[in-house]
Amino acid sequence: MRRLQWARRVWASGTGRFGVIVVVVIAATALVSLFWTPLDPQRVDIANRWAAPGAAHLLGTDGSGRDILSLLMAGSRTTVLVAVGAAVIATAIGLVLAALGALTPRPVREGVTVIVDILIAFPVLLIAMMISAVWGGSLLVVIVSVGIGFGVNIARVTRPELRRILRSDFVLAGRAAGLSPPQNLWRHLLPNVAPVFIVQLSWGMAVAVLAEAGLSYLGFGAPVTQPSWGLLLADLQRFISVHPLSVLWPGLAITLTVLGFNLLGDALRDATDPTLSRGSAPRGTEPPAAVTA
Repeated sequence: MRRLQWARRVWASGTGRFGVIVVVVIAATALVSLFWTPLDPQRVDIANRWAAPGAAHLLGTDGSGRDILSLLMAGSRTTVLVAVGAAVIATAIGLVLAALGALTPRPVREGVTVIVDILIAFPVLLIAMMISAVWGGSLLVVIVSVGIGFGVNIARVTRPELRRILRSDFVLAGRAAGLSPPQNLWRHLLPNVAPVFIVQLSWGMAVAVLAEAGLSYLGFGAPVTQPSWGLLLADLQRFISVHPLSVLWPGLAITLTVLGFNLLGDALRDATDPTLSRGSAPRGTEPPAAVTA
């Protein structure tokens, strides 16, 4: 019931509705591209190179005659894979480090804090370069590097929230009732840090899309045989002065996807944070009266 209320609040927000639509369209496109694309994304047709948008090629073709719409649809699979994979790794790393930095004895907490401060100084690009130096450039490098980079960032933001909530009366009551630290974490702490965590995670997924495009552009991401928006952008940007419209499509896809993730995260924060959701009550309902001293 509570999740249904969150979903209604997200959909009632204009930004949330836009974010949901963008994310659903990208996910649906990735799913459809597994079975169908207008043309073979890797089919080279020199006779139709740099074709203008039309009935045969809705978004035109590139310098090799490949259909840009088919390339974008196939590239959406890479985008979804990187965003979801990086989110899973970032969630695991972020929650583990945040819990160790908030719920353990003081020497362990301080040690974890120092480790987080050290790791957060390494940018995602540097992590990707170090990993690719050992295993070579691939999508796995992008997923792991983004997951590590933003998992540490999630831990840094979530840990103080856990420490603050740990001193709340309902957490102390749970301890008195005999709840173990893992039970307290699951029942009381994680639900109350969910708004902060969701915003950080959605931002991490948005930047994962940018990181994949940037790392693929630099040669550390997807292999040339795998469709990717970053690779497509790298191929087309050399001809931006001659065929500027062709560069527009992959750039627009990346921009809309990043914007959709960010706006969806903001809407989820507003829907799950009780201090913010009161201001967005549906019409016809009155918020609870404030108690004044």
